[in-house]
Amino acid sequence: MRRRRSSFSSRKKSNSKSIMIVVLGLILGTGAYLMTAKEFERVDPVIEAENHLYWNRKDPLLIAISDDTALKSYEVQVSDGVNTVTTTKEVILEANQKERVVRVEYPKKAVNGVMLNPKSTKFKITISVQDRSNWGFFQGNKVTKELMVDIDYKRPQINVLANSYSVTQGGSGLIIFQVKDNSLKHFYLEAGGRKFRASPYKEAGTYAALVAWPFNQEDFSAKVVAEDMARNKRVVNVPFFIRPKNYKVSWIRAKDKFIDGKISDLADSEPEYALIKDRVKKLKAINEDMRKANEDVIHQLSMKVSDEIVDSWKIKPFYPLKNGAKVASYGDERHYYYEDKSNEVSQSYHVGLDMASTKMAKIVSSNAGTVVYSDYNGIYGNMPMIDHGMGLYTLYGHCSNIMVQEGDEIAGGTSIAQTGMSGLALGDHLHFGVLVQGIEVRPEEWMDKKWIHDNIDKIFQEADKIIEGTDE
Repeated sequence: MRRRRSSFSSRKKSNSKSIMIVVLGLILGTGAYLMTAKEFERVDPVIEAENHLYWNRKDPLLIAISDDTALKSYEVQVSDGVNTVTTTKEVILEANQKERVVRVEYPKKAVNGVMLNPKSTKFKITISVQDRSNWGFFQGNKVTKELMVDIDYKRPQINVLANSYSVTQGGSGLIIFQVKDNSLKHFYLEAGGRKFRASPYKEAGTYAALVAWPFNQEDFSAKVVAEDMARNKRVVNVPFFIRPKNYKVSWIRAKDKFIDGKISDLADSEPEYALIKDRVKKLKAINEDMRKANEDVIHQLSMKVSDEIVDSWKIKPFYPLKNGAKVASYGDERHYYYEDKSNEVSQSYHVGLDMASTKMAKIVSSNAGTVVYSDYNGIYGNMPMIDHGMGLYTLYGHCSNIMVQEGDEIAGGTSIAQTGMSGLALGDHLHFGVLVQGIEVRPEEWMDKKWIHDNIDKIFQEADKIIEGTDE
């Protein structure tokens, strides 16, 4: 009998142990499921917003919310420090909505009998977001964020102090202006559909900028645009008188001698062009593709404008080549044809002024500056390039020898190179180019003492009188 009881007791203990193991397994399994199942995820929703915002009260504030699984609801409250109103409250019906942009509209009327103070300049916005997770006894994950908001409905102030009276197609102009706002976000100067950077001038909030009208663009206008952190925006037009100009159009016969000579020499210097055998294809590749690559280098280098404050800026007329005679014009539209004029095979623009005097003549930089390039540049050959400040750059192409190095700070009157036939040049000469923030402009203007006085020096003088508060 004792053996039976002992056996029965052992079986009972064994069964109890098995049940405990099963229960423990169920508990562990359930816990593991709750910890790993998508329906019970524990990641809070995300509210993407700066802690400090600006609001003009006209436009809605846009606040992005998101969740890894799905959004369930959100609520937005606005407080002026005394009264609080609920401006937005929504249960999201879409079961799989993971992202939403919440529009917070300014409550112009009372909400449930509560009205915000219309004279208040500071608000607090509280936004709460809940997801669809079953975590927390099916309550889900919830996050709340408080945002401090400054009310700003005043547009930035823009004053154009002085500007060049006129701009010629292909030419340059100067604008000096002020931008003032306590919460300025950004501003820019737009001219001819392009944005130009302005240099700080003399004092905080005052700027000066050179602008350019591309020679192959028909229309031109200029404006200063400023926007603050509350999205208040102001646009002020700059009153330029515009002077259209017609540029030369040339038709050039591409002879075999020219293609087998200069064009082939340039093609052989670059692996991507060296294998081109067809004469016409080779001409087009060098005159258009290589030219574009070379000009891309020039444009990138000449787009840089210093952020350092400018106290004064003086420029002398450029006179790079003593007794230099013009041999090719700026802005010339060139059409190349092969054998017959009806067979046009390539087109390009000449964006500088070609000058020649004696063989290997000395080239001088009339103004001080920093050498930003001093190397071989395809069709431009050996080419020094100089930054003169305010976004004004000069380049000197087809040189035989370069006498300066990249990074050199040079004084006005420095000899920088000698004329030559490097690159796409058929005779010893200088290709003189002038650029304003990456746009080729008429070199003749920057070689003209009167033009510089009327369009640059005089504009600075007019602005200085206003800035310094003098009437002289």
